Amino acid sequence: MSELTYERLRDAVAGDAVALRSRMTLQPAGGEGDKVFPPTYAVDGRADHKYVVEERQVGNGESISTTVLLDSVASQANRAELALLDGWERGELIFPVPYVDFSEDGWATDYEKLTVLEAPHRLADAIFRDSLLDGTLFRLSDVGRAITNATPRNAADLFNYSPTSLLFGMWDSTGPKGGLGSKFQRAYVSEIVGFDASVGKKVGSRIDPLQIERVAPTDRLFKSADRDEVWTDNSGQAERDGKGKLVYASRADESGEAGQPSKINHGNIPPSIDTQAGGVTISSALQTTVISFAALRRLRFKNHAREAETAAHTAIAALGVAAIAYQYEMDFDLRSRCLLLPTHPPHLELLRRDGSPGENLQVDRASSARILEEATKQATLAGAGWETDEIRLVPAPKLLELIRRSRQQSASEPAAE
Repeated sequence: MSELTYERLRDAVAGDAVALRSRMTLQPAGGEGDKVFPPTYAVDGRADHKYVVEERQVGNGESISTTVLLDSVASQANRAELALLDGWERGELIFPVPYVDFSEDGWATDYEKLTVLEAPHRLADAIFRDSLLDGTLFRLSDVGRAITNATPRNAADLFNYSPTSLLFGMWDSTGPKGGLGSKFQRAYVSEIVGFDASVGKKVGSRIDPLQIERVAPTDRLFKSADRDEVWTDNSGQAERDGKGKLVYASRADESGEAGQPSKINHGNIPPSIDTQAGGVTISSALQTTVISFAALRRLRFKNHAREAETAAHTAIAALGVAAIAYQYEMDFDLRSRCLLLPTHPPHLELLRRDGSPGENLQVDRASSARILEEATKQATLAGAGWETDEIRLVPAPKLLELIRRSRQQSASEPAAE
């Protein structure tokens, strides 16, 4: 198996290759047969569980397997973006990453800066829309107007400022054009599924070491007006909110039953069985990732020669290759109790349109960084280079005020029971 190089990637993008595919076999870290926990989704009352379970053909359609979704296309895209962000922050991967700098208003958000690789809708996200670039609302700036006017048939400006938005897809639905904003198809698609899935059960309980079990029917507990106090008892005057209503935390109900200390996070929680989100056992899992050269070739670059377009397409593909290699080294710890281990290093298959067997190629973190570096250089020489200066925005005052009000309101409301 030969190593993927920039030249091989460029020839594939420009030639008769349709896609680059990676298939990674995974096993639970606890060993074969250990339980893992998929993502849960809202379901109606008739559903037996909260997982995405379906029948799929496997082995070229030779058999049917009950599969469970372990990581969706959207979630995998987010993980790939975070892998690229890790490489960018280390200085190993060089490409434009616009960001909103919150460092001067750290009270407002958990982020010192929020990058295009973390925003839900990438460069079209409302967070960027409601921030300032050089003192101007982003969408009214020269860069913002260029992004608004970018289309799949004229994608040069979006490539210039945010090539990852072309790789992972973007719909400019929150900009000046609303629902008529440009849509850019995903060129990078990945998901992880488990095979031979069997849905299980899980149990839960809590034993209070202080043995706080019940309070008398006459006792009334209230949410305290002092946020640090959390709650107050009935030994003094009941705290009131701004409207003069008693703010209830825990009290006896009208039937005379004793109040429940669990309402203020004390007391026991009886043992219970969860049949809707009890995890699954699987025979194995498979991550399938496809980078579509066909989708990249549909991106046109107005006023650029075909050579420049090919160089730009190759640079976007190189970002996808780096995402595969870097995500592998960030491991597959998908969520609590869902750590998967790969059974082999990443390898890629070049898929041709004639349906012939894919050409197998190796790639790792270091080689993917070299490919991206060369792709960047060649795109620049061809006249399609991307932005090298920092693209730093700051939150507009109205965005900071919205965050402040939301945090204030959340802090004043009791936790959901």
